[in-house]
Amino acid sequence: MKQAKSAHRKKHFLNSWFTALISISMVLVMLGMLSLILINARHLTEYIREKVGFTLVLRENIKEVEVLRLQKVLNTGEYVKSTRYIDKETAAHELTEELGEDFTGFLGYNPLFASLDVKLNAAYTESDSLKMLEQKFLKYPQVSEVYYQKNLLTLINKNLKKISLLISAVSVLLLVIFFGLINNTIRMLIYAQRFTINTMLMVGATKNYIRLPFLRRSLWLGVSGAALANIILIGIIYTYEKELSGLISITDLRVILSMSGIVWALGILISLVSTWLAVNKFLRLKFDELFY
Repeated sequence: MKQAKSAHRKKHFLNSWFTALISISMVLVMLGMLSLILINARHLTEYIREKVGFTLVLRENIKEVEVLRLQKVLNTGEYVKSTRYIDKETAAHELTEELGEDFTGFLGYNPLFASLDVKLNAAYTESDSLKMLEQKFLKYPQVSEVYYQKNLLTLINKNLKKISLLISAVSVLLLVIFFGLINNTIRMLIYAQRFTINTMLMVGATKNYIRLPFLRRSLWLGVSGAALANIILIGIIYTYEKELSGLISITDLRVILSMSGIVWALGILISLVSTWLAVNKFLRLKFDELFY
């Protein structure tokens, strides 16, 4: 009879922890998707910013060697992502394609100047940096004029800040909700063993001695839940690779590793913190309070 009860309790205990493992894994899958969105939102922001740049109009009859020298100087600058030299003929050809007709035939000559198309690194696309770079570019002797779309850049920066703030607020809210879900799952597990905790206190066990087995199980739960969540996430990502290719960067291994690392860290951290809080709560309760 006692063996049957012991086997039943053991089975019930294992079932409870297995259910908790699945619940935590599902929450971590959602956290992983959230982290993937946040990582790619940053990449998307950088991508948009790095499309911003300057057009450096070069002086008339400038020699190609001078253009190459200027291009080399610009490419070594930490603020420049890339440069592209556009000679007069190329500029005329591109404008003709945009207009749909050959304007040089109508005018009788090519009025365009050779130029350098300069794309900036994302960190240097703020308004103050753009003004500073404009003055810096004008000091080069090969450059006659500098153009960039000030109003468009101001609007882009303003909207990106609003979107980043909104995403951050939603992320914090979701993180709190997900923490609450994992916390409640672990709390229910420990609630089922509240009488065991009280009995150990009554026989003289220290609080640290009582906490340790729960923290070990919680660590195992966090590690196992994160491992299962990462397997599910990677499976989803590569199963729907074509559908997700336009939304998130799944070809970059660093993105996948970052997402996996965040899932591991949050799984372990939230499990341990939730266990610590739950065990401490039941350690403070008196025997009569355990029935409520």
